[in-house]
Amino acid sequence: MTTSMQTSMQSLDGGVLLPGDESYDQARTVWNAMVDRRPRLIVRCASVSDVVAAVRTARELDLEIGVRCGGHNNTGHAVPDGGLMIDLTPLSAVRVDPVRRRAWVGGGALLGALDRAAQAHGLATTAGNVSHTGVGGLTLGGGMGWLARQHGLTCDNVESYQVVTASGEVLRASRDEHPDLYWGLRGGGGNFGVVTEFEFRLHRTGTRSLAAQYDFPVDRAFGAMRAWRDLSAAAPRQATFTADAGRDGLVKLGFVWVGDPAGARAYLPSLAALGRPVATRVQEMSYVDLQSREDAVQGHAYRRYSKGHYLRALPDAAIEAFLLRGDGAETDLPSAGLQAHGGAIDDVPDADAAFGHRGTMFEWGSGARWTDPAQDAERIATARRAAAAMEPFASGVYVNSLADEGAEGVRRAYPPAKLARLTAIKDAYDPDNVFHLNANIRPTQR
Repeated sequence: MTTSMQTSMQSLDGGVLLPGDESYDQARTVWNAMVDRRPRLIVRCASVSDVVAAVRTARELDLEIGVRCGGHNNTGHAVPDGGLMIDLTPLSAVRVDPVRRRAWVGGGALLGALDRAAQAHGLATTAGNVSHTGVGGLTLGGGMGWLARQHGLTCDNVESYQVVTASGEVLRASRDEHPDLYWGLRGGGGNFGVVTEFEFRLHRTGTRSLAAQYDFPVDRAFGAMRAWRDLSAAAPRQATFTADAGRDGLVKLGFVWVGDPAGARAYLPSLAALGRPVATRVQEMSYVDLQSREDAVQGHAYRRYSKGHYLRALPDAAIEAFLLRGDGAETDLPSAGLQAHGGAIDDVPDADAAFGHRGTMFEWGSGARWTDPAQDAERIATARRAAAAMEPFASGVYVNSLADEGAEGVRRAYPPAKLARLTAIKDAYDPDNVFHLNANIRPTQR
């Protein structure tokens, strides 16, 4: 490391962790316990200038760059083996202006921090369903959550981004400033720079929610799922329909409602069309509690593998494939789920952002978690078989759901015209593909 780089690293507002340092192992540990890589150095960035210094240092040393926020990426892109990890977690401040209904969120903040700060004023914006997810990764890929059918995807609610580019330049991207970059950041992933701050629009949502769940044995769930599908197509925007096939032999059908629970309770009688469940649960809760109810299930320290699809329709054959989750003969099936799209997501013109697949009816996902490394091959294979069974009905994939699909996955995530436009933006802002540990959009000359 040159003298100038050493000086730059010594003047950080955050700090640097090296192998052997006390907090090094904790800092390199991410959500998926299968990821066990050792960066050459971890730069804990507490300011925008720290991020600039980290990017420039990595380029001078010819080190791969990984960017960490929540660390939930399935493949652990945040942890570059022998490279430089930009750890944004110190940049976690959230500031809310309740009058303007705006939130300014640091690039290292977690969803729970945003939810709590906004809900103090009865406000919220679309965010994912696990509070320890990073705001950055979720938003840059699009961002689905319980408010999306009312207010659009997370990326649809971003007013501006503060970005450190591959050249170390700090830019503000909005509809009026660097609009091409703004377009690309709204669903194009981490391909174009390190986002150090997001400015979000907030909405008056109230602070209450309701979740309704109806359990059916898998061998009796087909008819119930057909009715559930048909109800979802006409559901109020406050309701996001969900279906989960678990490893317990039950299929859980229902919806999540954000807003006045009285409206949800008035809607409940329509669910009688599902038939007679073996169990019913209807629970009112705060929106903050709703946003964290999956935290334990989606906790750290597990080995994980998952696959995903977007579905524009859910024909009867797709319901059968969803229930079987493979060839139907397996004794240890992976979990699988469906979450409804539509509503305000479809209100946004397709050309408005990099995010594709506005016409999605449901997002399908299958995931496995385990602790014994000896089970890796078996668990991965079951998730892949479940995905293969659903593939004939798929119309694309959520970029944040990509795992090991490589360039083919990127082509599934973006229609050809959008991928061409994203490539042009990559050419303009990262022609050397400095930021390639992601669902990578390769520049033209690469």
